[in-house]
Amino acid sequence: MPAEIDAIDMKILELMQRDASLSTAELAERVGLSQSPCWRRIQRLREEGYIKAQVVIVDREKLGFKMQIFAQVKMTTLSDEDRAKFHKAINDIPEILECYTVFGEMDAMLKILAPDVIWYQDFIFSTLLKLPGVVDVRSIVTLTESKSTTAIPMRARKFR
Repeated sequence: MPAEIDAIDMKILELMQRDASLSTAELAERVGLSQSPCWRRIQRLREEGYIKAQVVIVDREKLGFKMQIFAQVKMTTLSDEDRAKFHKAINDIPEILECYTVFGEMDAMLKILAPDVIWYQDFIFSTLLKLPGVVDVRSIVTLTESKSTTAIPMRARKFR
């Protein structure tokens, strides 16, 4: 961890991860600073890239997305150009929330929201299987969400 991040910076980040709507005055009070030094720290954390964005987390179910699916995608060998087309296409599909390249039998894993299974079936055939290089899709449909967080730990735990 960079030396310039101290305990106060970490406390500011922890608090902002839990509630980004806290005012600078509220944050300052909770970390034991006056408002101006707290504001300067927040600005520095933004400028240095520790704070990437401040967002609102929306309830997907209230918007009709009852299903969350992890789709594992098998791909043919792609040229650099086709790989770039695949990633651009993924970024242009709003129902795909996350995409990771992975080791193993499959090549990528996508986190997808869907209103229902019929919609998802249509999505597979009309969208996923038409992405550059995609030859197979294996889906894992979630039943219950027991943990969901966007909060990043401030440091790795030690096991030894």
